[in-house]
Amino acid sequence: MRQHKLALCKDHYLEWIPEQTARFIKKYEMFTPEEKILVAVSGGKDSLALWDILTRLGYQADGLYLGLGIDGGINYSHESQRLTEKFAYENNLKLHVLDIEKEYGQSIPVLSEISHRGHGRPCAVCGLAKRHEMNRIARELGYDVLATGHNLDDEAAVLFGNTLRWSAEHILRQGPVLPGADGLARKVKPLCRFYEREMTAYSILRGIEYIYEECPFAEGSQSIFYKEALNQLETARPGAKLIYYLGFLEARKSGNLFVEKNERHAQLHPCPKCGQPTSAPELCSFCRMIEKAVSEV
Repeated sequence: MRQHKLALCKDHYLEWIPEQTARFIKKYEMFTPEEKILVAVSGGKDSLALWDILTRLGYQADGLYLGLGIDGGINYSHESQRLTEKFAYENNLKLHVLDIEKEYGQSIPVLSEISHRGHGRPCAVCGLAKRHEMNRIARELGYDVLATGHNLDDEAAVLFGNTLRWSAEHILRQGPVLPGADGLARKVKPLCRFYEREMTAYSILRGIEYIYEECPFAEGSQSIFYKEALNQLETARPGAKLIYYLGFLEARKSGNLFVEKNERHAQLHPCPKCGQPTSAPELCSFCRMIEKAVSEV
């Protein structure tokens, strides 16, 4: 690992990853051993590796899988669910499964088609649905914290995109921990300082079977373009991504970011239909989307 000036054998590497994860959890005050954790799992290497690591560290961690109804020629959702359920069964872990189509009558691609009239990818609709359902399930089932498997490559790419647009609101909200408030679950990213390659190596060495394919709708996305650009920088300057992300966290902590915080916060109130917090005057964005889909079927 050139970025760390470190080389480890298999056994020591499989010790190093959990040790570093435990250090990050403590450093950023993500959660305590007494708290119940809900891990959002997708069948990919990062989320399954995170679930594995937290279990090895002794945390009370259950999984949540959201069925999105995405095919793309490889039956993407079916395969990712199969691998997630296989991992949970083999490790005797508790997994909650929620199928969006069964719950709300339409899959993510269909909801996107209705919402966007066939223009653009379903990514925005998918993100909206996942945020809504992950928060709802975490709150309703009494979990203290929601953990996601975002790695350093993910976080650096998002930060890069937000910096290019100088999206102050999104820049200021990014970080390892998003505190819970007003009906929103606390969200944490314990893998935020690990490179994607490091998590791939961990999953392979641990024998974790995961879905290799990217989501069929991800091809050509901005996030992948940003990752490729940062990969070129990382190749020329090992450690560049980590320096970039840690520098941002330090600047945010010390108040030295070149963005101004808007003190006017939107007032949140429970959506009259689903009860989830929203700043919209009536129904939340998710419920409006579902109502539109129902009315047009």
